Amino acid sequence: MIEDILKRGNVFKLVCGAGNEDLEEVENLVALYSKAGCEIFDLSANPDVVDAAKRGLAHAGNLQNRYLCVSVGIKGDPHVSKAVINDNCKKCGKCEILCPQNAVKYFKVNSSKCIGCGRCVQACNAGAIKKRDMAKDLKEILPPIIKKGIDCIELHACGGDENDALEKWKDICTMFNGLKSLCIDRSKLGNDGVLKRVEKFCEKEKIIVQADGYPMSGGQDDYKSTLQAVAMAEIIQNSKLPVYLLISGGTNSKSYELSKLCGVDVNGVAVGSFARKIVKNYISQKDFLQNEERFNKALEIAKNLVNTVKYEYSDNR
Repeated sequence: MIEDILKRGNVFKLVCGAGNEDLEEVENLVALYSKAGCEIFDLSANPDVVDAAKRGLAHAGNLQNRYLCVSVGIKGDPHVSKAVINDNCKKCGKCEILCPQNAVKYFKVNSSKCIGCGRCVQACNAGAIKKRDMAKDLKEILPPIIKKGIDCIELHACGGDENDALEKWKDICTMFNGLKSLCIDRSKLGNDGVLKRVEKFCEKEKIIVQADGYPMSGGQDDYKSTLQAVAMAEIIQNSKLPVYLLISGGTNSKSYELSKLCGVDVNGVAVGSFARKIVKNYISQKDFLQNEERFNKALEIAKNLVNTVKYEYSDNR
């Protein structure tokens, strides 16, 4: 069971992206990181994405001790937003260069690839790119996904709309009997607001809290990038609330090491941007799953990341 590996403590979770609906990429990522030893896969709440992930698991031959988690979000949460380019575009190309998902081509955004990271928005001097909220009606989208068989549902609740957060959490609890997860940061809520929200959500059952340092900021393999994730986890740990604690948002191979140096004891690490970046040139190839040589080269890189995280944890226990 998924809770058994969380109790063990050195869980590696791959974040494919709450907004990532690129079916080929998801299948390739899941196949690769499952083979590398990753146990939990975070997916967009889309039935086709869940099917793609299951194909990836089948390709890897790893169906035991592998778990699928789908992510949804409240209004205003960056994980459930998409970039849109308007007529003010000057066609400078900065957005295309900076997009980590290759979602921008010919000055248009491929929404299936966009994860809402906002790098294009920040780079656009013309103000031609806006983020569109894509939060969905959970009563509509979750039932067919739950029927497919998933192990966890994660609510991204980094926005400030308390009523929307509570309503969506209630919907999840009503429809789903499995493990629930809350991904949250302090950018809008502050420390006290975060703890109040977590306390409300874990009143009736033990949940995962994914402490998000700086959402979708990964990319570098250094201590500074993962610092906010560890700081956020420390706030949750000090509250002594009965939760499983994961860290995310800027996570990399240094995350466990830094958490231990800071005396923060977590159940696992969720790696997204960095994990995708280091294998991007391999998984983007059309014949990735059929090309054994290419797959094995990517597998060596993925294994190094997964093993570094797990061994780092074990060495510091």
